[in-house]
Amino acid sequence: MTNFRIGLIGLGGMAQEHIRWMKAEGRFEITAVSDVTEEALLQVGEQLGITPDKRYADFARLIEDPDVDAVVSVTPNHVHADIVRACLQARKPFMAEKPFTRVFEEAVPLLERYERQPVPAMIAFTYRYTPAFRYARELVRDGKIGTVRSFSIQYLQGWGAAPNKVPYIWRFNKEITGTGTLGDLGSHMIDMARFLFGEFEALSAQLHTIIPERSDPVTGAAVRVEVDDFASFQARMTGDVMGVFQTTRNAVGSGNQHEVSIYGDTGTIHASTLNQDQLVWIREEAPGQFMRAAIDVPRHCKVTQYADFAALLEGAAPDGLPGFMDGYRNQEILDAVIRANETKAVVHL
Repeated sequence: MTNFRIGLIGLGGMAQEHIRWMKAEGRFEITAVSDVTEEALLQVGEQLGITPDKRYADFARLIEDPDVDAVVSVTPNHVHADIVRACLQARKPFMAEKPFTRVFEEAVPLLERYERQPVPAMIAFTYRYTPAFRYARELVRDGKIGTVRSFSIQYLQGWGAAPNKVPYIWRFNKEITGTGTLGDLGSHMIDMARFLFGEFEALSAQLHTIIPERSDPVTGAAVRVEVDDFASFQARMTGDVMGVFQTTRNAVGSGNQHEVSIYGDTGTIHASTLNQDQLVWIREEAPGQFMRAAIDVPRHCKVTQYADFAALLEGAAPDGLPGFMDGYRNQEILDAVIRANETKAVVHL
């Protein structure tokens, strides 16, 4: 069984999750790190026992390092495209964080390059590896709730709500993120809909900024927020399946609440990050009599993101792995949501 030498780009808080996941999988050794912050390079470099010559301020040098088999990128949105481009140019396999790029215009030339020179690529749509969501997908595919007619997806967090007085950070900076909660959380909802139901065909949308100003963390001065912190949209998917989407960072009391309800002709399924190892299945037992049961997720649905990444690096194509085209298509749909909001019209895809 092959072990893989990983170059980790971006050493902020989310990087620690990826470090933990890699360690748990047992097949990855981080041999190089990169960050624009010297303090982060020192701290994480020491944590992982990375020698100083493998701590890179320039991510391009890490990507070109012959001692790096594959790259894991955990950075803010504005450098996503540059890192993917560099990996493609160096023919280096990679896993990159979502959203795919800051804006769709950055994604188009990446696709052109990828089609000329593809490499093994994975986009970190982590919730495809939530056991309850994987089991819901299996039940839908097996026809356990009949023909699916509609669904609702929401992704709620509460950390940005007014009582928390969160200052102006990079996630509120349009030049860095492109969008706000839409790209951050909404990209996961879009990916989950594609994972469960297929392709988007048409959508309408509304984006809103609930808190239009936040304080500068240094000066305390008010800074205008130019990105959304609430997004909602409706979509028609393949097979006339209708979906409703909602996401916000202002849902007081919500920690990390990503969930889906799926409505079929013969039953309903509810799955959520709040209970990853169970889902709720409602079905008719007799005319007019419905049973609501919490169903344990079977073991085979408990696949990890990094197990799939290892399989990809070995040349396999695991079912449901979010690849390069999933990232590109996700960005295309994010752009459609933005256009639908701006034009107040239905956008067809």
